[in-house]
Amino acid sequence: MKKIKYILFFFAFVLTQMPVIAQISTEEQLAIQYYQNKEFDKALEYYEKLYNKKSTQEFYTPYLTCLLETKDYKKAEKIVKKQIKQNPQSPNFIVDLGMIYNRSEETDKAKAAWEQAIKTIKEEGQVFSVANAFLIIRQYDYAISTFLKGRKISENNYPFSFELADVYNAKGDKIGMINEYLDVLETNDSYIQSVQNALQPSFGNDSDSKQNEILKAELLKRIQRNPDKTILAELLIWMQIQQRDWEGAFIQAKALDKRKKEQGNRVIGLAQLFAQNEAYDIAIKAYQYVIAKGPEVYFYTTARMELLNVYYQKVVSKRNYTALDLVELEKNYTSTIEELGKSASTADLLKNLAHLQAFYLNKAKEAIALLEETIVLPQLSGPTLAECKLELGDVLLMTGDLWEASLRYSQVEKAFKHDVIGQEAKFRVARISYYNGNFKWAQAQLDVLKGATAKLIANDAMNLSLLISDALAIDTNTAPLELYALADLLEFKNNDDKAMMLLDSLDKTFPNHALADDVLYKKAEIVLKHAKYVEAAGFYEAILKEHGSDILADDALFKLADLNENQFKNLDKAKELYQQLLEKYPASLYVVEARKRFRKLRGDSIN
Repeated sequence: MKKIKYILFFFAFVLTQMPVIAQISTEEQLAIQYYQNKEFDKALEYYEKLYNKKSTQEFYTPYLTCLLETKDYKKAEKIVKKQIKQNPQSPNFIVDLGMIYNRSEETDKAKAAWEQAIKTIKEEGQVFSVANAFLIIRQYDYAISTFLKGRKISENNYPFSFELADVYNAKGDKIGMINEYLDVLETNDSYIQSVQNALQPSFGNDSDSKQNEILKAELLKRIQRNPDKTILAELLIWMQIQQRDWEGAFIQAKALDKRKKEQGNRVIGLAQLFAQNEAYDIAIKAYQYVIAKGPEVYFYTTARMELLNVYYQKVVSKRNYTALDLVELEKNYTSTIEELGKSASTADLLKNLAHLQAFYLNKAKEAIALLEETIVLPQLSGPTLAECKLELGDVLLMTGDLWEASLRYSQVEKAFKHDVIGQEAKFRVARISYYNGNFKWAQAQLDVLKGATAKLIANDAMNLSLLISDALAIDTNTAPLELYALADLLEFKNNDDKAMMLLDSLDKTFPNHALADDVLYKKAEIVLKHAKYVEAAGFYEAILKEHGSDILADDALFKLADLNENQFKNLDKAKELYQQLLEKYPASLYVVEARKRFRKLRGDSIN
């Protein structure tokens, strides 16, 4: 019975309080609404009542704002002084008092109040509240003075460098900001990542080019003044990498390498970065620098081998290489292999030389012999053996020995059934069936590979499977697809002229066939190999015009945008095309990259 009485009493109490709660809630809602609508005179009426009932920060700040906006400075001064008296440990209220004086044009009193606020600070916790109060009213110089006072209080245990840098940046003082970052870095190397994170947004943004110039000049000045402080040189290298100033980064890396006796460690890492960014000439210089240190240096062999890869990429990427370029490249491979010997550690070199001989120098016989020799080298790792067998399969396929090629691929597939390289081998087996006209069996294998763990293999399998499906969906005549597959094989063999002739023939013999867009796309791929960018663009444009709703439309649009961006340097057109891809083909695999490039061309800061 007592429990029932208590429950009834509780509900009776709640019911009696509900009108009061509702009334307060309504007042708050009206106050907020008027405040947000900047109807400060109306909001003032409610906030004054709310504040008088409960003088918390929740009501204090908007109430003070309303008083200031309605220019009731006397009342504003009164409530702030009350807060100062009630909260002697919160000097941020003194900042508010100074703000009132400043708004009422009592400049001297404002200055005195703000100086008093800073003087009152006794502990680190107060530093942030006072500095934040100054930042809210955009009194940046006083915020700076506050953080400097904090630095003094903490006896430099916490220097407030990043906070100061932010204030200098807000103030537009780039030199002050940069000096804070560099000062803290000179004090403690461990802040390097934080400094880089803070500076990162400025790179790639034209509006911050002046800031980057200041940073570079200040870094160079400090490096000259204090060459032993190598963290500054490391930051400069990082900055030059962000700006793609490969030459500058290499020069600084060499200087650091010599000073710290790194034996090429840093330089070889940069060389790899240069190569990844297709800065082949500077990558070659970097590798040559390491090689010049002599065979006794740990990275010598790595540098020799990777240098050849860069030479290869440089020659092939030109797309207008000469026969002499290829012969010189082969000589470089041969001389390096003679020096380093044929072993498991140089197997990649041997494989790459074989590829060069087979696909570029018309030396398939020599390539096969070299690969056969490589795959029996002692201590060859499983993955390397698999790579060499795949390469051997490719060379055999190029010579027309489809059976032997399939055998080599199958060996890898069986040995690495659950690995990516095994899936790649399975794809190549299926591709041979496609080349050979056995389309149904090829498609069955490709459909299995659609679920491959490697995204690239899954995409390749899906694309080839779709090509077969589209070609045979309506017309059961396999002749057009057989012609296309043969052209595809010829292109694989680098027999591009014959491939183009066959594609032209297919187009004329079977006009308006389902393969029409594939023919155009394949032609674009072939002419791109020979740096015929205008022709390639024409093929992509034809796909978009004639086959805009077909499966290759988004591919063609992305490639066309890429050509405009990187070859024609028509950045406005490229931006327009990337935007078109985002809008017309939102499910495209290119969407992520297209959005990134579009934002970059638009001038957005990309982290």
